[in-house]
Amino acid sequence: MSLPYQDASRSAEERSADLLARMTLAEKVAQLGSAWVYELLDNITFAPEKSAPKLKLGIGHITRIGGASNVNPRQSAEVANAIQKWLLDNTRLRIPAIVHEECCSGYMAKGATVFPQAIGVASTWQPELVEAMGDVIRKQMRAVGGHHALAPVLDVTRDARWGRVEETFGEDPYLVSQMGMAYVRGIQGQTLADGVIATGKHFVGYGMTEGGMNWSPAHLTLRELRDTYLVPFEAAVREAGIASIMNGYHEIDGIPCGANKWLLNDVLRGEWGFDGTVVSDYFAVTQLQTYHRIATTRVEAAHLALDAGIDVELPFTDAYSDELVKAIEAGHVPVELVDQSVLRLLQQKFALGLFEQPYVDAEAVRFDTPDERALARTLAEQSIVLLRNEGSLLPLAKTLKKIAVIGPNADSIRNLFGDYSYPAHMESLIEAMTDNVFNQPKAQGIVVSDDFIKTESILTAVKVADDIDSEIVYAQGCGVRDTSTDGFAAAVAAATGADVAILVVGDKGGLSDDSTSGEARDRATLDLPGVQADLVKAVYDTGTPIVLVLVNGRPVTLGWMAEKIPAILECWFPSEEGAAAIKDVLFGNVNPGGKLPISFPRGVGQIPVFYSHRPSGGRSNWKSDYVEMPTSPLYPFGYGLSYTTFELSSLRVSETAAANGAFSVQVDVTNTGLRAGDEVVQVYTHQLVSGITRPLKELKAFQRVTLEPGQTRTVTFTIPVNLLAFVDAAHQLIVAPGTVDVMVGTSSADLPLRGSLTISGAVTEVQRAFTATAQVS
Repeated sequence: MSLPYQDASRSAEERSADLLARMTLAEKVAQLGSAWVYELLDNITFAPEKSAPKLKLGIGHITRIGGASNVNPRQSAEVANAIQKWLLDNTRLRIPAIVHEECCSGYMAKGATVFPQAIGVASTWQPELVEAMGDVIRKQMRAVGGHHALAPVLDVTRDARWGRVEETFGEDPYLVSQMGMAYVRGIQGQTLADGVIATGKHFVGYGMTEGGMNWSPAHLTLRELRDTYLVPFEAAVREAGIASIMNGYHEIDGIPCGANKWLLNDVLRGEWGFDGTVVSDYFAVTQLQTYHRIATTRVEAAHLALDAGIDVELPFTDAYSDELVKAIEAGHVPVELVDQSVLRLLQQKFALGLFEQPYVDAEAVRFDTPDERALARTLAEQSIVLLRNEGSLLPLAKTLKKIAVIGPNADSIRNLFGDYSYPAHMESLIEAMTDNVFNQPKAQGIVVSDDFIKTESILTAVKVADDIDSEIVYAQGCGVRDTSTDGFAAAVAAATGADVAILVVGDKGGLSDDSTSGEARDRATLDLPGVQADLVKAVYDTGTPIVLVLVNGRPVTLGWMAEKIPAILECWFPSEEGAAAIKDVLFGNVNPGGKLPISFPRGVGQIPVFYSHRPSGGRSNWKSDYVEMPTSPLYPFGYGLSYTTFELSSLRVSETAAANGAFSVQVDVTNTGLRAGDEVVQVYTHQLVSGITRPLKELKAFQRVTLEPGQTRTVTFTIPVNLLAFVDAAHQLIVAPGTVDVMVGTSSADLPLRGSLTISGAVTEVQRAFTATAQVS
């Protein structure tokens, strides 16, 4: 006879309550912990005797079967099955584990499809592609027994020094919200029964820390939090139904986010109604003792985290340990804190269907199918931003006599991928074997290789292209972080006599010491790393026209290059299909249409530089500019060129609207050039209100539109008035009556069409809206 919690006809809430009542205290606390997969393996095989001490009471999460070992997809499924079978066969209550994985730019595992890094995905300005990407991640993870994705990153960031810029969707809360919600919908699916739990991170303000330094304090006011940095998280909770949240590592106003009850309980659960799980960022519970120094013991840190609302400790059990059990038994920590967290976790395990179907079919696993690669290719193509094209140097003719391909990233497969890619994390685990800063269990037998996914370098893509009839010569010139100029002579020789030089420069994304972008790889300058700028100058001095291809993770300061290099492409970390996509953009098979999701500074001293500043911001009063340079960005948010030209016309805006209603903005867009191409129509607003300064412009709607030469299409936006809501002097979210300026254009700095509407009625307290809709006809 089955017990109530084993009855699939009952609700997840009923089953969880019944199961909780049957658990011992030690079994409850075990559910709040986790273990690295390599703690349970001998090489790539599950090791029962080695695992038994960690699994004997059950466990909440298994950390990264695919992302912390060298298993291939089939082996990953086999390991997942073996772990679940052990738990079902050897624990009293037979509770399966949740397997979590990293998924910033695709499921981070050997053989899984790798999409462009998030900052590149944001450059597409196409949420529908992000949702499709999430759907692929969902299918691949579920196929191998994965259930919980530690993505998307919902941090709004305006400091390019910060290493994790590449993992974000950029500087604007509306764009971040739209991309983040699309990711959540794709990865969670219709229900969690066949979906994967999405995790919004890093709650909150992590992208604006002191000095752009990882884990440092964020100096943000309550109004900034409410109107900017909390917005993407609120959107993900209220509108997309995200099932998990992860705390930020940093502190705000002296309180670490991992111990901030106001954030994790009062706002997240109380105001927004979030009913999922809060998982700790890796090591963040222990960090309350060892890093922030607000606890004197692991148990005290655990108490603070549980009381704030952190349900599960990742990536391994450290603070939520046997010592916590003893503290609860001694009456030092209320058992109710454990009960509420265990209940939340159990409800998700039931919702995922783990009790009915803990196993997967390892023989049926198929990764990186032609359709999945085609989506990666589309995302890579759509993510590329044309920053400069003087004299229409691009696209290149396919019949040029000689082309020089030069630069540290020209013939690198590894550097096409960002910091949350499989090779980057294998490097990080290997580095941790000798530099174990987190005092974590060490991985053994991990190796790194370039064959984790089928791909090619940019040089190879150009060389093997059937439609390019040119002699290709190559020189590396220098490495990404090299200080040596020994390779310059070969680069100069390659460029001399060539019709054009494709110069591929930028970053290596990762967490290891040799990386220049990624987690904990913060920078004090934003120039090209190493001697790359000197390499560009050496090639420039040959007189050969240059196409500068940026393969990087954050905005860079280009200095003289922005005025002297005729063509510049921002390609970010485009991943497995990136080389082919870049080749097709260079030679005109694809017309670039990406737009920047983050402003490019002229110099690092401008940081933070962003478009949505308040009336007194964005300039030095009263002379406006710096002594050395303008205060304006080099390339503004929303900027990107095309091989064709566009014209916006005939703006029509509703005359009036009221709180809780909507208004329309209609505009015609025409391709006035000779090539088919894409334009992103962008709508910004500003409202003058009494007593509170408001940003001079804020993005409220956008739509990417494809147009044939000479074609005109009409874009009609329907914008909720509550999307214009803001926090007033009493910290209430309101819509205020008055005139709203409406600006429409193709970047935050190019808004030729202006209109207005009147918000009628009285000041109204509202619930925030998050999404405008668009119709193209």
